[in-house]
Amino acid sequence: MTDPKLKPAPLAYRNEPFLNSPDGRILRLLSEYSEPLSRFRREQIQDTVVFFGSARIHSHNNASNRLTEVQSNGAQISDEQQGRDMKRAEAAVGMARYYEDARRLAGLLTEWSTQIPAKRHRFVVTTGGGPGIMEAANLGAHEAGGKTIGLNINLPFEQNPNPYITPSLNFEFHYFFMRKFWFAYLAKALVIFPGGFGTLDELFEILTLAQTEKLAKKIVVVIYGSDYWKKVINFEAMVDAGVISAPDLDLFKMSDSPEESFEFLKEGLTRYHLAPQQAKRTGEAAVPEIAKTRP
Repeated sequence: MTDPKLKPAPLAYRNEPFLNSPDGRILRLLSEYSEPLSRFRREQIQDTVVFFGSARIHSHNNASNRLTEVQSNGAQISDEQQGRDMKRAEAAVGMARYYEDARRLAGLLTEWSTQIPAKRHRFVVTTGGGPGIMEAANLGAHEAGGKTIGLNINLPFEQNPNPYITPSLNFEFHYFFMRKFWFAYLAKALVIFPGGFGTLDELFEILTLAQTEKLAKKIVVVIYGSDYWKKVINFEAMVDAGVISAPDLDLFKMSDSPEESFEFLKEGLTRYHLAPQQAKRTGEAAVPEIAKTRP
């Protein structure tokens, strides 16, 4: 006889202890693939342009306000502390130009991409969803009236969704590698602004995939801010040492203005991802690839 006090076993897909256990990890992984895929389809997102850069770069107004605040704190702290704070605040004001440039570039790109006649949204500005350069790019796209994506992740600091992400395209990931997958899978172009470990990680991952021809598409890469990047990375030294080939430098373009970057992106995206599709629809020969030039 069945015990009348025995409760029904929970359905597996409603069993939270199981779903959160090591045995449920495969389902959690699949959910971070299937749920974004479903949402991208629903929102009719065909492809993206991904912006990477430091979460610690502020807008010019915020950086200037912080500098003013530090200057007024001189009588309250030691000279040594004041010197350190002033150095950081002055550096932040100098770096703020990259926030404004990312905002401008994302706006230019979005204004252009929203005019492309297509059934789905093309070249949607995408970021890691947080502050700094991510916020700037989402803001620029938002101001231009386009959709814009944020692929967020839980971190102990820095990472909260900025308010300029299109609400239906605001994602939250637990697994770094699933987030990386969605950055790379839809991207047709990558824009790298000055940043730290995370920015370097994303840059070299994409360059490695392109170098080894593991991408089933042509990806257009802009490295923005030559003053910063030439101090951080010596690409020519890598060529001289024989650890990369000279043609590997053609995998990206170094740029210092939003307008120049936009023209490069527009030309590459049109050449590699719009012209071949137009030729396919009309039965014409695809436009040949543009000649590669050293940055």
